Amino acid sequence: MTPHFTRFAAIDWSGAKGSRHPGIALAVCEAGDAAPVLVDPPHKAWSRTEILEWLRARADEPLLVGFDFTFSPPCFERGAYLPGEDTPTTPRAFWAYVDAASPDEDLGAASFLESRRGRHFYLGAADGTKADFMYFRQCEARYRATGGHKPASIYDAIGAAQVAKASFAGMRLLHHLGNAIPVWPLDPLPTSGALVVEIYTAIAARAGGLRKGLSKFRDGPALDAALAAIGSQPHVPLTRYTDHATDAILTAAWLRANAGRAELWHPPGLTHEIVRHEGWTFGVV
Repeated sequence: MTPHFTRFAAIDWSGAKGSRHPGIALAVCEAGDAAPVLVDPPHKAWSRTEILEWLRARADEPLLVGFDFTFSPPCFERGAYLPGEDTPTTPRAFWAYVDAASPDEDLGAASFLESRRGRHFYLGAADGTKADFMYFRQCEARYRATGGHKPASIYDAIGAAQVAKASFAGMRLLHHLGNAIPVWPLDPLPTSGALVVEIYTAIAARAGGLRKGLSKFRDGPALDAALAAIGSQPHVPLTRYTDHATDAILTAAWLRANAGRAELWHPPGLTHEIVRHEGWTFGVV
């Protein structure tokens, strides 16, 4: 089946505490080759709730949306999402579990991690040996085995590269999104309307020519060179260049350039059991 999408969006996400997040950036492009543009937030910075509302309002559009957070913890490598804790065993049920246990404002989930530090999450040296917390999903292992960068573990909640806080906040967003928009690969590829997928911005960076070990474009000429490498026209200059903005712009263009590749929708390592318990990152084959 050829995907029907004619609009493409990439969202650089944030799990930071609070209600306004400069770390969130949203870029959108149409079919063709015009560069993606940033979508201005309703206020000075996006809230996670406003991103949820933006998505709901576009559920019927032919829109492919990529989020750069992990949609599920590992299940197979660790034996359960949170061993010793009576958690669900499928992503959607786990999203509800995280939401019910997270009183944080604006769909945050920092308290979920902090209350489980040392048992499931590494937040510092007091929690023990960091390597003991480094578990990965099957798609992450596949990505590394096929030459990708070393992914961050969802249980690592410290440092600039950590994805834990953003991912658990993202799970709350996905829970509240409910059935408004399908989520791949948990749901079949739709023939109309919007679809949400998980992405690695590093995959877009590699496609844009950034060598392994680097993942960010921090100025206009570098961003334009990367956009050109994946078939996009130059971007409209920004008043301020941040990793969040450039990641969103480049990844939206990468989604547009790759949405028609059948092998990305049907990667060889994706089994029914992996779909059922862990999901997959779009772009990993």
